[in-house]
Amino acid sequence: MNRMTDPRRRLVLASASPARLGLLRQAGLAPEVIVSGVDEDAITAPTPYELALVLAEAKAVSVAARPEAAGALVIGCDSVLELDGQALGKPADAEDATARWKSMRGRSGILQTGHCVIDTATGRRACATASTTVRFGEPTDAEISAYVATGEPLHVAGAFTLDGRSAPFIDGIDGDPGNVIGLSLPLLRRFLGELGTPITALWA
Repeated sequence: MNRMTDPRRRLVLASASPARLGLLRQAGLAPEVIVSGVDEDAITAPTPYELALVLAEAKAVSVAARPEAAGALVIGCDSVLELDGQALGKPADAEDATARWKSMRGRSGILQTGHCVIDTATGRRACATASTTVRFGEPTDAEISAYVATGEPLHVAGAFTLDGRSAPFIDGIDGDPGNVIGLSLPLLRRFLGELGTPITALWA
């Protein structure tokens, strides 16, 4: 069977994100997880859009270089929330998460998610950032306090999730919802096609 369309080709997610893993599994894929260990704080870029891409590439390249990823298709992703031109990743602590929500409510931000797919068998790669506008609602101080107390916002870029406890505080989005959760499946499909492996050939 042709290697490029072999349904048994390995797919590796270079991320510890359970949300990204969940999205891939819901789409019929069965990725392995190899965490990159990239020091995200050491990486900088001129804009949030570029930062998300550089981080995604760094994760994918790091994992693709490992012997255990040989022959696999490696997916690297990273998300930041762009608000007032600044890139907001995971909040430092509960106080930071609370301040973030008080500054975000009633406004819109852009969730930037960098994607990089590397075919370790050929060395080819496809990388880009996907952007989705998020319209935040106006949760009360008490609601923000209760949300932060759950601990959820401390583990996600922008201090919110579209598929978790903060969903009632999101009035709407303009763009791909998966991108906000952590990975754009339409973009992944396009990249896999460019690299010679249709996404349907990877269905578990």
